Amino acid sequence: MLFENIKRLTQEVEAFEIENKEQLEAFKNTFVSRKGSIAALFDEIKTVAPELRKQVGQELNQLKQLAQEKYDARQQELEQSSTPDVLAGLDFTLPPVPNALGARHPLARTREQIIRIFERIGFNVSEGPEMEDDWHNFSALNFPDNHPARDMQDTFFLSKNPDMLLRTHTSTVQVRVMEHQKPPIRTLSPGRVFRNEAISARAHCMFHQFEGLYIDRNVSFKDLKDTLYYFVQELFGQDTKIRFRPSFFPFTEPSAEIDITCHICKGKGCNICKGSGWVEIGGAGMVDPNVLENCGIDSQEFSGFAFGMGIERITMLKYQIKDLRLFTENDVRFLRQFTGM
Repeated sequence: MLFENIKRLTQEVEAFEIENKEQLEAFKNTFVSRKGSIAALFDEIKTVAPELRKQVGQELNQLKQLAQEKYDARQQELEQSSTPDVLAGLDFTLPPVPNALGARHPLARTREQIIRIFERIGFNVSEGPEMEDDWHNFSALNFPDNHPARDMQDTFFLSKNPDMLLRTHTSTVQVRVMEHQKPPIRTLSPGRVFRNEAISARAHCMFHQFEGLYIDRNVSFKDLKDTLYYFVQELFGQDTKIRFRPSFFPFTEPSAEIDITCHICKGKGCNICKGSGWVEIGGAGMVDPNVLENCGIDSQEFSGFAFGMGIERITMLKYQIKDLRLFTENDVRFLRQFTGM
């Protein structure tokens, strides 16, 4: 009797049509589930004669496997047929829409070039806060109490007593480095600075600087000149010339302005360099002994040089940009000029 039931169920499993999920669920409940008819036959094995149990068990396992395989196959087919075709309705003959690629901002590009050049000769990068106190921005750098930079008309003061302001140069970072690090020191300090300037094609109240500092025993002005010769020729080309003009800064002595041959006219004279063939790019000098002493460095044992330049000025020369305001106006037409460079 059990063999006949196995044969009958085998025929029913093979003949059962599964066209949708409802029929699939019905097939599962009838044959595959633990309460289905195949599971009920397994409960009847104990009534079979011992010598036939092995044969009955084998046939029941074959029936169970047949039902499970049919269920799994139809379930996969129904799931695939119900998955929406994401490509349906697309016209593959249409031209593709190109991606709108951006470009690095020219100031960021120039900043990275400058850092890479100085890293090759041993300079590391140091950064500091944009909101500073009087000591790090003025007093430690040998600014006298009546210096114009301490005036509210020239500097963005945030509070008085204590004096807090937006830093006017990144020399503040150099002071912090000298306070916490013993010589030798060789560091580059790029960053954003603020001054109360009328915004025009050649000036802005916010701009970017990088300042370099080297302190060790027996550092001379020749070391400063060799460093800047190397930097200028690496950035602007080997044909670029450099000259130093005597100047004054509170934190260096002696001090000098740095000029290079005009990158646009190659020193022949144009409206950018006002016909002189030279363009100023920054200032430099030997660190004043008072600054070293203020920062806890023995000026009798150590000496050093410092230099500073505006990243906007260098970028304008390098890429022949004539209006400083273009850097901060977020005009996509301006930025697109630097795509792929």
